[in-house]
Amino acid sequence: MQAETGNAKDSGALFEQFTVLDQPNLYSRERCDDIQRLVEEITQLKREKDAVILAHNYQRPEIFEVADFVGDSLELAKRGAQVEQGTIVFCGVHFMAETAKILSPEKRVLIPDSNAGCSLAESVNAESLVDMRDELRQQYPDLVVVSYVNTTAEVKAVTDVCCTSSNAVKVVESVDSNNILFVPDENLAAYVARHTSKNIIAWEGNCYVHHQINPEQIEEVRRARPDIRVLAHPECRKDVLDIADAVLSTSGMMKFAREDDAKEFLVVTECGMSDRLLLEIPDKRFFKSCQLCKYMKMITLEGTRDALVEGRDEIKLTAELCDAARSSVERMFELG
Repeated sequence: MQAETGNAKDSGALFEQFTVLDQPNLYSRERCDDIQRLVEEITQLKREKDAVILAHNYQRPEIFEVADFVGDSLELAKRGAQVEQGTIVFCGVHFMAETAKILSPEKRVLIPDSNAGCSLAESVNAESLVDMRDELRQQYPDLVVVSYVNTTAEVKAVTDVCCTSSNAVKVVESVDSNNILFVPDENLAAYVARHTSKNIIAWEGNCYVHHQINPEQIEEVRRARPDIRVLAHPECRKDVLDIADAVLSTSGMMKFAREDDAKEFLVVTECGMSDRLLLEIPDKRFFKSCQLCKYMKMITLEGTRDALVEGRDEIKLTAELCDAARSSVERMFELG
């Protein structure tokens, strides 16, 4: 994660910075003028509203200009619990803002657009999960529910232990059961199953962004650039992971790209990650074999400003729901 420098760039510096992204239709000089004005306005509002801005790795590049911290969803939720500010503005999708609220129930948590959902989180609800869990426990009395953090607060509340993409295997190996109902990502479940001898029963769900990526796209780039390193997220399908050089979470990708000797990388996850890598490691080249997440891209500087001005859209969870959901997250901290 990175901390805000506190030094706002002028529009010329922003334009020069964003040219590396090769998206002149999105980052014209006129748009960079607008971005500069919004960044200055939001920076002032943060001070006035006692707010911290947390931004996920998949966000638009201009969001990083106002973020106090950038990282994956759980890193950010933990950071939100550590800072002194009483208001968190979470630039990410809805379940991420919920996780921040779960770990900081006493704070006000805002999301710039409440419609920013997640196809993966929406593939499971608490009622259906409980039904499947209870049915399976008739056959497997020791069954443990392991839920990816990419789930709603209600699902976390009926989960035994959560996991992230980076610690999923360790969490599964650590639980005291041989039978695991893994929710909701079927691709991450398959990845875990290949790295454990335990019985993994997968929920049928996936992230539409990662699930659409196919091996032909990757092989096409490899034929053109034989020395390129392929970094894939474990939410991708097995046939994609099988031809990757490394399977990593978004934070793992950042660390790998900084430390590896290679100069060119194909980043197989949501396109926003490639933008962040290009901006932060300018001496290396990052190519995209990815899709845009329509939900992540609902978050804008304008929406972030409006959230601060109007106090919208606030994440509201009952104390009972926060307590129940926090139990599964804290259990993950113990195991993973």
